[in-house]
This record gives sequence, C-alpha cells and structure tokens, in this order.
Amino acid sequence: MKTLAPCTLMIFGANGNLSRLKLIPALFRLEQANVLPEKMVILSAGLEERSRDEWVGEVEGIIKAKYPKGYDKATFEKFKTRHQYHATPIGDAESYNRLKVLLDEDANYPTDVVFYMAVRPSEFPVIIDALGNVGLLKQTAGTRRVVIEKPFGYDLLSAQSLQKSLYKHLNEPQIFRIDHYVGKGTVQNVMVFRFANMLLEPLWNRHYIDHVQITHSENLGVGGRADYYEGSGALRDMIQSHLMQLLALVAMEPPVSLAAEHLRDEKVKVLKTIRPISQSAVHAHAFRGQYASGTIDGKPVPGYLEETGVASDSTTETYAAMKVFIDNWRWSGVPFYLRTGKRMAENASAIMIRFKNPPQDLLRATRHEPPRPNWIMLGIQPDDCLKMEIQVKIPGLELQTRTISLDATYRKEGEDEYDAYEGLLLDAMEGDHSLFLRFDEVEWSWRVVDPILKVWAMERDFINTYSAGSWGPRGTYRLFDREDQFWRHSLNVKGGDLEAY
Repeated sequence: MKTLAPCTLMIFGANGNLSRLKLIPALFRLEQANVLPEKMVILSAGLEERSRDEWVGEVEGIIKAKYPKGYDKATFEKFKTRHQYHATPIGDAESYNRLKVLLDEDANYPTDVVFYMAVRPSEFPVIIDALGNVGLLKQTAGTRRVVIEKPFGYDLLSAQSLQKSLYKHLNEPQIFRIDHYVGKGTVQNVMVFRFANMLLEPLWNRHYIDHVQITHSENLGVGGRADYYEGSGALRDMIQSHLMQLLALVAMEPPVSLAAEHLRDEKVKVLKTIRPISQSAVHAHAFRGQYASGTIDGKPVPGYLEETGVASDSTTETYAAMKVFIDNWRWSGVPFYLRTGKRMAENASAIMIRFKNPPQDLLRATRHEPPRPNWIMLGIQPDDCLKMEIQVKIPGLELQTRTISLDATYRKEGEDEYDAYEGLLLDAMEGDHSLFLRFDEVEWSWRVVDPILKVWAMERDFINTYSAGSWGPRGTYRLFDREDQFWRHSLNVKGGDLEAY
C-alpha cells in the first residue's frame, strides 16, 4: 500500500447518520490498520457550536457503539489527536472566512484538503458555492478535492444543472462522486474475475450467454427515510446508480489498463450503447410496485402507505425492475434484467449470469425434466462468493443428471474484511478516481432511466402492490422474453427454481 501524503479531511454534516455510522468508524478502522497519513487532520463541521473536547467525546461514543468488542484504547488515543471541530451555522457566512484563515494560515493543517459532503444533496451547491467564494477550492498551495454522495441529481436535467453549478468552482479531476456500492470487495472482484482469468473471457458474449440478472433486495422498509424516499423511489435510489454501475462492470470491454480514466472510458461506452427506451415502450421494459403489509422474520410489518411521513395516496415505487439491451458487437440481443426492492424476502445482492443451452440436447431421451442451464453467480452481500452451476451424472446404472454447484469463497480464514468506505476514503485522499463516477457516467445512466421516470410520474392513479416478505409484485414475468426465463432468487441449487408467479 502506498504511503499517503498528509491531508486535511473535512467532513460537512459530521453529526449526521452517514458520518456517525460509516465515515468516522471507517477512519478508525484505517487508524487501526496504520494506513492513515502521519499528521493527517480530521476536521468535522456541524451546525452546532461544540468545543473540541466535546466532539472528541462524541467520537469516542460513536466508536464504542460501532465496535463494542473491537474498541482499542491505545488506537483511539492516537485517533483522537487528529480530530478538530468547526461550527458552520446556517446563515453564518463568516464561518467560511474563519475556515479559510484556519486552513490557509494554521501550520497544523496540511494544505492538501478533501472536503466530504456528508449532507443532503440539496446542500451540495450551497456549501461548495460558499467554499468557492472564499477561495478554498483554488489549488494554489495544495490540492483541493470534493467528495459528493449520491444521489447526483433527481433526473437528467437536474443532474446537468447541478454539474453546471459545480463547474463554477471545480474542475472534473477535483470532483469525487462516491458510490459506496462500487467500493465493495466483491464488486471490484468482478473486474478481477473477468480480466485476470482466461477461462471465461471467450464465452463472455452473446453467443454463449442467454441473459444477465442483477438484483439488490432488502427486507427493511423505509424506516426514518420516508421524506427522502418519497422524492426518490427505488428506480432512482438503486437502479440509476448502483445497479447501472454493476451492469457496466459486467458488460464493459477490457480496458487498456486499470488506470482510472481507462476504466471509466469503458464503462461509459457500455452506458452509451444501451438501447434507448421510448416512453411508449416503458411498460414492456419496466415494472414497479409498492410493498403492502406482510410478515418479515415472523413479525408483522406495515405497508409503505402506513409508514410515518408517507402520503396516503403515494405511488412511489419501493420495487423496480427493468430490462435493457446493449447494442454493441459483444452483447447484441442479450437482455440485462435489473431489479431492486424493499421489504422483500431476503437481504441479498447478486449478479446472476445464465448461459444458453447446448445446441443439441443429446440427453433428452434419458432425462425426466427440462434441461437445466449453466449459471455463474457472484454474490455481493451478504454472501461474498462465486458459484458456478453445471450438470453431472448421478451415480447409478442409469444415465441421469443433476445440477451441482462449484463454490468459491474469496476470503481465507484470518483475512481482514473492510467496509467499502474505508477503501474509498483512502482513494479520495490519494486522488485515485478508479472507483468514483465521472459526470458522463452519471449523465448516461440518467438517460437510460429518464423515460421511465417521466411515464411513472404521469401514472399516479395505480401502482401494483406486493406483500412484505415476498419476492415482489405479480406480473414481473412479463419482462422476460421466454417462458423458460425466470427471476433467480437464490445462489443455491435448491431454491433457484421458477418463481411462484
């Protein structure tokens, strides 16, 4: 691992959920791993006035709550020396002038600064404008970088408008659009699996692959995020960002190198070649639903309309599925199915790749059931694994077959497991854009889903529902092209059969 230059990491929204649940614990884990740069400063910004000692006490409480068994007093003593606090009350323009003096004139603060926007998306332009107006984004004495969380815009037009406002003070290399989903180890392993192994690359095309499924399901509801979710929905929240990134990694051509721009160039090429969905074709390519009351883990749970903060007539989708085609030489005619949903049967994320059946079925006379295809499956969460399904002969006198699963576990016993944010924070400090999104990636992802959003926005009279604890609404089968295609619900051989509807 490279030795990083000292930097100041400033977290706006330091007292919010993202900072408390992800960023501060991730930085503590990096401290434990002894990879944070010497003399690095973590400057937390919040609306409230706090002394440094008060904030350090809160940070210690955050770490103890996150790692009740992994709290190490000696590590925290070193960790706390990095922390400082700066108040930025609403309407206090002078707070940014004070911040400029602090960062420019105090020798204790490294001149390379990473500003992390752990705030609501509506606050991105306001804060960046304030930083730019006092000159804190100019790269005179050191580098200045800004990390922005999703969602990046609400639709294509708002994303373009937001980008225009950022370009007033920043250039593209200064902007790090974070997608923590892409930072997960298994997601990165898609690239390793494809480009470090010769075994499957000759088969990775339309001649051998029948279709690809990318699924992210959750058994959680909206919880306390109803105000955000009412303005977002499943299509914006998951498919436009996370699942489109997975599609790009699965479908992209081998890059010239693993350099950031080469990787991002190939992902953009894939997104550009996705066949546009006209508004008249939306119903043939997309399906939405909303969870009703049901049972999760044996306990009754309310429906979406009964959640606090949700309008009684809301047609916000909590389930979204879509079919896209990539019109290029490698993938022409191969459907890619993407789906996501809340209050579903399991918490699971996976990429399922189904291969075509052999051109001639030599065993049709001896088999008592339809032929079963080969699958390659990459589990992302909670099962971090690679599985391959093939057919073998059942021991005995007759020539009968069954499906077996070849299972590979990436992680060996004793190997450390890191959260996606830990690696992404290091990348941002180093200036490595490989796992961050360039604006044209964001823009082309919006172009894919924009027609669907427009049609759904006009159709406010009805939305399909599904029971909490199920695998989604009835009728999603209509997205498939043939009767022998179906949603794959499980990574295991047993349970991977046809869905119930």
